[in-house]
Amino acid sequence: QVQLVESGGGLVQAGGSLRLSCAASGRTFTSRTMGWFRQAPGKEREFVATITNSGSGTLYADSVKGRFTISRDNAKNSVYLQMNTLQAEDTAVYYCAATRVPGISISVGSYDYWGQGTQVTVSS
Repeated sequence: QVQLVESGGGLVQAGGSLRLSCAASGRTFTSRTMGWFRQAPGKEREFVATITNSGSGTLYADSVKGRFTISRDNAKNSVYLQMNTLQAEDTAVYYCAATRVPGISISVGSYDYWGQGTQVTVSS
């Protein structure tokens, strides 16, 4: 069992920045691929970013590439999402997710553990 807790969401003006954090429980954090997903009202949950268990590889959705940066600190069992130049279209609930075993993926179905989400609202 893995528990993921997101924090750092909030209200920000367009063009601003937020840094999301995800704290993971357990003793196997270094064996897991981590990801960030988001879901806006009435829409499917969509991929945002993912990072390999070692932190050596990352992938981003085209919509956030160049603006968002995912990182992890395995010593702290944490993963982060730095979000810059936020746009109204970024408004969503952001979820931290973890796989059971290593294996980078952009698919919701590949992730076994999910946090409760943190709301990010970008005002125009």
